[in-house]
Amino acid sequence: MQVPEQKDLVQSLRTDWGLQLPELVSEEEILRQLERKVMELADRNPESFFQLMYRLDIPEQKVKVVLFEPDAAAQIAGLIYKRQVQKIEVRKMFHRRDDDIDDELKW
Repeated sequence: MQVPEQKDLVQSLRTDWGLQLPELVSEEEILRQLERKVMELADRNPESFFQLMYRLDIPEQKVKVVLFEPDAAAQIAGLIYKRQVQKIEVRKMFHRRDDDIDDELKW
């Protein structure tokens, strides 16, 4: 059985990155596919790559630090993975807060 957080993560990566991920997938497989996508996008269309980094709110400085490392794509895939997980956790936290608010007080 897939946990809700992983389901949200897989769906987000399918949408944002066009990854072909199965419903049940390991973190290692997600990182492998992200790494391939990062290499492909950075090589073919660097401008789109940096726009995606900006949209995901991954600091440009972090990307620049690892950009010329031998395993840059793997490190950037890790940054993307961590950021996507973080976004899901924050959404979940705020969703719980909304559930605690009286319906008459919600906007």
